Amino acid sequence: MSASKVKTGQLWSKGKEDLKKQLIDLKTELGALRTQKIAGGAASKLTKIALILPPPFSHDIRKSIARVLTVINANQRTQLRIYYKNKKYLPLDLRPKQTRAIRRRLSKKEASRVTEKQKKKTMHFPQRKYAVKAEV
Repeated sequence: MSASKVKTGQLWSKGKEDLKKQLIDLKTELGALRTQKIAGGAASKLTKIALILPPPFSHDIRKSIARVLTVINANQRTQLRIYYKNKKYLPLDLRPKQTRAIRRRLSKKEASRVTEKQKKKTMHFPQRKYAVKAEV
C-alpha cells in the first residue's frame, strides 16, 4: 500500500476482503517504519509515524489504520443490525444506550395495564362530574 493518507469515502465502497487486505498492508508498512525508526532511517519516512512535524504530515499510517478499522466495524455493526432486526432479543451493544433509569422504567404497555379489580372499580364507580355555578 502507498504511504499516502487513506480517504474514508473510498473505503465505504470496498468489500470486506479488500478492507482486510488493505489493513494488513498498512500494518506491515507501520511495522517496517517502526524498525526504520529504531535503526535510524530517513527523517522523511519517520514523519509518517512520529510526531516530528505538525498534524497534517504526522502519523498518517496509524490514522489510516484507524480509518480502515472504523469502516470494517461500522459495516459489521450494520450487518448485525440486519440479522437481529426481527429477533426477540438484541445484543447489548446494539441496544439504545439511554440512561440507566430509562432502561429500567416500565414500558408503555406495562404502564398502561390495569388489574381486574381496578377495571371493575372504574366501571361501577366512574369519576363523578360536578358543575359549579359561577357567581355574577
